[in-house]
Amino acid sequence: MVVLWGLLTWQGDKAWSALFGAGSVVVPNALMAWGMTRRSAMNGGTAMLSFMVWELIKIILATAILVAVVLGFPPLSWPALLSTLVVALKANWLALLRRGRIRK
Repeated sequence: MVVLWGLLTWQGDKAWSALFGAGSVVVPNALMAWGMTRRSAMNGGTAMLSFMVWELIKIILATAILVAVVLGFPPLSWPALLSTLVVALKANWLALLRRGRIRK
């Protein structure tokens, strides 16, 4: 999506906005994946607590990234940011469908 926005518009601010939209999904998801696989849980309760803590960290980080982009990047393109954010969110579902974990 970032390349698509860059090639279709030839405007750097739209490509950067798209990159920020993708980054606000990819970076927190990668951090959560790293945190969840760092050590194995001893029991179900610990695993659930770990999941909830990392999910909270992911939400806070994603929100902080979006707020920082809105405040620190004046030529922000909302359509580029939001469309890329939505596509990045949906990419998780596409990966699960491809791996066969979700039945059609």
